[in-house]
Amino acid sequence: MKRLLILSILFFLYTFMSCTSDSIDDDNIPPNNNVTYSGAIKKIMDENCLNCHSDPTKNGAPMSLNTYQNTKESVENRGLIGRVENGSMPSTGSKLTAVQIKAIKDWEIGGFAE
Repeated sequence: MKRLLILSILFFLYTFMSCTSDSIDDDNIPPNNNVTYSGAIKKIMDENCLNCHSDPTKNGAPMSLNTYQNTKESVENRGLIGRVENGSMPSTGSKLTAVQIKAIKDWEIGGFAE
């Protein structure tokens, strides 16, 4: 009986914790046009993407994301934002948070400030 009670409590805690979210509703927050590559985007790439998208690339990654130009080109022409939004990238490790994805979108909207 005690084991059942402990399992029930653990199940409740797991269920409760998995329902929390750090996501934000991008539609209600105006873009931050002051996002820069050096101030925000580079850190996101370094912490989440360079395991594969380094120079040289690893694990079959098709391009590097270790420079301003590489990252900008990937947003403009390779669907980087769509891939992080749909969760297909990064393929290993933690997915980008809504705040990180919004920063990349804001960087694009703001004209890719360095």
